[in-house]
Amino acid sequence: MKSNLSNVRIIFLAFVFSCLGTLQSVSQDAAKPAADTAKKAKKPKDPNDSTKKIKLFKESTPLQMTILTDMRQLVGEKDKAEFQKATVSLKLPDNTEYKETIELRARGNFRREYCYVPSLMLNFEATPDGKLSSLEKLKMVSSCRLGKVYDGYVLREYLCYKMWNILTPMSFRVRLMQINFTDSEGKRKPYSSYGFFIEDVDDMAKRNGCREMEIKKLHTERTNRSFMTMVAMFQYMIGNTDWSVPGDHNIKLIQVRDSATTLPYAIPYDFDYSGVVNAEYAVPDEQLGTTSVRERVYRGFPRTTEEIAAACQLYLSKKQEIYDLVRNFEPLDKKDKDDIIRFLDDFYKVVSDPARAKREFIDNARSL
Repeated sequence: MKSNLSNVRIIFLAFVFSCLGTLQSVSQDAAKPAADTAKKAKKPKDPNDSTKKIKLFKESTPLQMTILTDMRQLVGEKDKAEFQKATVSLKLPDNTEYKETIELRARGNFRREYCYVPSLMLNFEATPDGKLSSLEKLKMVSSCRLGKVYDGYVLREYLCYKMWNILTPMSFRVRLMQINFTDSEGKRKPYSSYGFFIEDVDDMAKRNGCREMEIKKLHTERTNRSFMTMVAMFQYMIGNTDWSVPGDHNIKLIQVRDSATTLPYAIPYDFDYSGVVNAEYAVPDEQLGTTSVRERVYRGFPRTTEEIAAACQLYLSKKQEIYDLVRNFEPLDKKDKDDIIRFLDDFYKVVSDPARAKREFIDNARSL
């Protein structure tokens, strides 16, 4: 048995050195085709370009935001998901403060049903000539319910986005903030929670030389193969099974701009059902045969030993940066950070062991 494992390890290492460049280049070079296209013809800058969005996603210092709106309407009529007026005060780290009238509405099917205040869509274009109008529409995640536990869920999910940012620029950027909710009618007590903005899909795509591809029921294997391997392994790492490419669920597809033939990239988002977050409301699909989101299930399709070896090496090369991200994240309690590290430790035991990696990612891959 030991002899067989030794042979597997030798083969694995050989594949790693021969294929190392494959996935490492995917995370850095995925946007190259469009970048090359951009060099051919310079276009005038769009005044609403994401680079002009007051550096919202280029910095990481938490923002301070106050939302003044009719809380009875927001909470009591959240199932309608209709826009309502609100006044937003946004304070930047340099103490610059913007105060404008916007519109907001509840979003997310589950969160509108379960949460006290669900995640929101903020429309900054409600004041067309406002200083925040260039932000256009942004998704905002906030604590589902009141209390420290639910604040912790938000912070953990935020870290999932940041982990994926470390692995590839083809990812949604996020910006953390402290949100103060105030009732414009003065009938409900104000409260505060953590939250974060999520980069708009068009801006994320444009930043990577791509455009959003709106297509339904696309088979998972009709996306970029190397990138999909990264995505499936990332979802396994954070313990998330709440996603589907053909189901158009928690995945956005982007394609290299001006190309109708290149396979799209599947960009993951919405990680509150992951094992890293470990929310009390998160329950895995019965079809998976698990009872907890802390039980990992690999949902990727078959890959060769070479492909899995290269993917494992990519994750191993980013391990220290991912661990540093978690350990140095001040808003989260040490107990929560230690819990995340222990959960990630189990993943890294798999990707650092060729035999276990083969068992999890090849033998247990989904059938076509």
